[in-house]
Amino acid sequence: MSNPALSTGGHHLSTDEKKALIKNIISKYGIYFVFLGLVLFMSIMHPAFLTVNNILNIIRQVTSIGLIALGVTIIIITRGIDLSSGSVLALVSVVAASLAQNPDWAARMYPALPVLPVIVPIVVGLAIGALCGGISGVFVAKTGIPPFIATLGMMIVARGAAMIYSDGRPVSSLTPEYNFMGQGEILGIPFPVILFAVMAVLCYILLNHTRFGKYVYAIGGNEQAAHVSGINVSKYKILVYILGGVMSALAALVLSARISSGQPGLGNMFELDAIAAATIGGVSHSGGIGTIQGTVVGALIIGVLNNGLDLLNVSAYWQMVIKGVIIVAAVVFDMRKNARKS
Repeated sequence: MSNPALSTGGHHLSTDEKKALIKNIISKYGIYFVFLGLVLFMSIMHPAFLTVNNILNIIRQVTSIGLIALGVTIIIITRGIDLSSGSVLALVSVVAASLAQNPDWAARMYPALPVLPVIVPIVVGLAIGALCGGISGVFVAKTGIPPFIATLGMMIVARGAAMIYSDGRPVSSLTPEYNFMGQGEILGIPFPVILFAVMAVLCYILLNHTRFGKYVYAIGGNEQAAHVSGINVSKYKILVYILGGVMSALAALVLSARISSGQPGLGNMFELDAIAAATIGGVSHSGGIGTIQGTVVGALIIGVLNNGLDLLNVSAYWQMVIKGVIIVAAVVFDMRKNARKS
């Protein structure tokens, strides 16, 4: 007797059609099944995993990686990469924090500076992120340097600049108004979570309902064809990297506010977690393929994995190995999926 769920309009699907349907479902929704399976596994392995406090802790921890991953997603869709996001985060954190220190702090970086409105360190931080991203974008778009090399250079420069600016020391004792970005709540919901959700929605709209998003997918799909069709490829590549820098700056503001300190060593390896979140979420490194919702789920998977492995007392070294294996597996799955489509 045939299963009515596998028939359409009275037409019973053949075996090949059923296989194709199942493959299509796995291709579209497999990441969600992985996420639910991981949550279920961690819940069984440790009773504290599904507590309200732990869930909120996971979401808070994942916001910084998630914000960076949103920008990285759009960059990868254009067939680029950004290795500088963690270092840009560090640079923004120390500069913004230096403009938001309490006036009575003995080790204040600028003793004669009056108390500034919180908007000042925010705007300065976002401007630094945009500048770093723009410089990387110009090198990628105008000189033909591979994105890997351009952003690797920016990674080293930004980290060095953070060390020079702060003299290698944390910038501490920040104002309550600044700290609200990382520690505050609105209607019981942590502000970083609200910010991440808002930025995810805005990035979704940007990619799916604007000319910018249409051009981003076109450039990633076939850069030469995009150029021939009249798209200013260089301009949009630069804009994409500027957006990536801004998202790194937002992550810096949230993270430094959460720990009430800007630190030159902050954000170490964050770029890899962000790339992992985007890759696990289905963003193709061959360009032209990827979704914001997939990246959000990918970031949550990274957060659940980090938290669950910590609860299970898995060594940090083994955690790196596990995440590395997951990234490679995700890329292999993506390549096989694209090969079947071609």
